[in-house]
Amino acid sequence: METVTFILEGDIMHKDSGGHESVIRAGGIQWMAAGRGLIHAEVSSSQFKKEGGPLEILQLWLNLPARLKMTEPRYIGLQKEEITHFTLHEGAVRVQLIAGEWNGERGSFETLTPILLSTVFLDKGAKLQKEIPQTENVFFYIVRGSIRIIGDRVPFRTLVEFNNDGDAIAVEASEDAVVILGHARPFAEPMVAQGPFVMNTQDEIRQAYFDYQMGKFGTWKG
Repeated sequence: METVTFILEGDIMHKDSGGHESVIRAGGIQWMAAGRGLIHAEVSSSQFKKEGGPLEILQLWLNLPARLKMTEPRYIGLQKEEITHFTLHEGAVRVQLIAGEWNGERGSFETLTPILLSTVFLDKGAKLQKEIPQTENVFFYIVRGSIRIIGDRVPFRTLVEFNNDGDAIAVEASEDAVVILGHARPFAEPMVAQGPFVMNTQDEIRQAYFDYQMGKFGTWKG
């Protein structure tokens, strides 16, 4: 699978058995493809531990199709200023485009499978309409504020489920809001998740645990 980590406040220090290391600050994004196996740690930096402050981090797990399960692990972390961004509706909507294409812009992360992923900031009263093919599923999570959808007010920390019966979503911010918006075509494959592993069968899960125990995920140097 892959993990996408949103650093909303504070920071996060990443280190893994592939030799990747970084400290990503508020507004930045980490994208890691665990692939055939990786040992990693995600903790606050020594500076943050010393100085303290607000900390808010969200992590989204993205499944990989069977043909890519054993892909070579990789990691990239980008600071806020390195990520594609643009505005809509005279600045009332601000989009941080992480992956995919939108409004003629291209996201900052190259992905193994086609996906659009973004963080959207909406001023109170701002409206957003996004065309999405019926064949794709929508990920819509309200991080802060509240959103009005088909007349209903939906509060923060809510994951909204949309049906695949239209070609667009339309929402309005009831107050200043932050939303994680993504969409992609489903793989239509069986999925088995257990612990930190996401595979297609239970046998593959057992093999993943065995591979880890045999040291095939690399050597960890704490």
